[in-house]
Amino acid sequence: MKVTGLALVPPPTAADLPKVTPELLASVLARYSRSNDGLQNILGKVDLACPDESIDRILKFVDYGHASIGGLTGGLALALDGISMWLAWKIFEVSQMADGQESSTRYITMEAANLPAPEELGVPGELAARWSDIMARAFAAYHAEYARLDRLGTEQPELIRLPAGAKPAVANRIRKNYALDRARYFIPLATRTNLGLVQSSRMWAATVKHLDSLPQPEARAAAALIRAELLKISPRLLRHSAAEPSYLEQARQELTRSCALGLARLSTAPLADQVWVHVDRSAPSWLAEDQPVPEALRHRANRYGYQGLATRRMRVTFAWNNLAVAELRDLNRHRTGHRYTPLIQAGFYLPPEIPRAGHQALLEEQAALTRELLQRGSGAYVYSLLLGAQTPFEHTTQADKFIYEAELRTGMGAHYRYAEHLGAALREFFTQVPEAKDWVVEGTAEPE
Repeated sequence: MKVTGLALVPPPTAADLPKVTPELLASVLARYSRSNDGLQNILGKVDLACPDESIDRILKFVDYGHASIGGLTGGLALALDGISMWLAWKIFEVSQMADGQESSTRYITMEAANLPAPEELGVPGELAARWSDIMARAFAAYHAEYARLDRLGTEQPELIRLPAGAKPAVANRIRKNYALDRARYFIPLATRTNLGLVQSSRMWAATVKHLDSLPQPEARAAAALIRAELLKISPRLLRHSAAEPSYLEQARQELTRSCALGLARLSTAPLADQVWVHVDRSAPSWLAEDQPVPEALRHRANRYGYQGLATRRMRVTFAWNNLAVAELRDLNRHRTGHRYTPLIQAGFYLPPEIPRAGHQALLEEQAALTRELLQRGSGAYVYSLLLGAQTPFEHTTQADKFIYEAELRTGMGAHYRYAEHLGAALREFFTQVPEAKDWVVEGTAEPE
């Protein structure tokens, strides 16, 4: 694992603008909010070459509960190389105001050599060899199915929905993606990936607190590396990033809850799709919402258009009983609202194109290892999961964000399984908000 901070510099066109460090930016804007002197006058009182005295004086507000000052640093960018897919998922889960990208499964090395050592992950020593063997066999299954599906796409091009007149390079890419996106359910969640994330000091401090509170040693190691790197960029505001009792206790309770639920529901059988959608359109009597839903939606030229109050004030919670971890990794990155999953294996998804019988022995051995780790209450159970593990997943947000996500995740180029899940949620949404149906576009997903 390696963490690298990226220091932003102004482009040549900004050469005449004041230049501030992240914490000087925060301190100047904090003073700006408590003064009528104007920005230029405030900057004139700060020695830009030696800003520490001004920064220290102003940032004392943070110690008195003014945490919002930590959000004024602007975006601090970090690259995290060689972290597990589980840790990337967890960072996105707890960094709900971050912008970031994770390496796609289409571009990651899929070999046992791309796994962290079991001791780095907290896998008990007596289970390490067994864990390594199961993970290596999962990679072998991935490669075998990828090769078979790639051949199938060549032999039966109708399966990949190749557009008429597609050029050879396009046809090759669509065929490769068809195979990659169906074989990926064998990929171990422990596989190394890379993550780039941008957020303010305030949000980084909260992220590091979360990671420092988790039982997984990989998370705590990442917290230390992230803190050390950010101390170079924002040394004062990252003082508030150590684990504290509320984070530690909630992490303990969440692990206990996940282990109990995981043991109760652990299965390798495919779990049939269920979707649940709850729409709340209530408003106070003294601030009623009278805009018709079509009026909130009809002015958009595409999914990026601005929606009206009728959908922005409408609350939506949607959940699936069986979201595969492969899809969870991406749907978890929709930042609005609150997302929740116990991250268990209540079933195991394989696409119809992959015969389950030939892999059942592997799946049973993987589930047995998961069961043993769950029985021990070990946080390392997450590293025994493969991307086909099906877990409940719930997201609470507003209707405008839900509509955007549904249109995006069913639109052209979306993964076929995203489209199935979001299409089902969208249809249930329409039963509760039928007037939206003519103005929301459910796409056809593949191919890209």
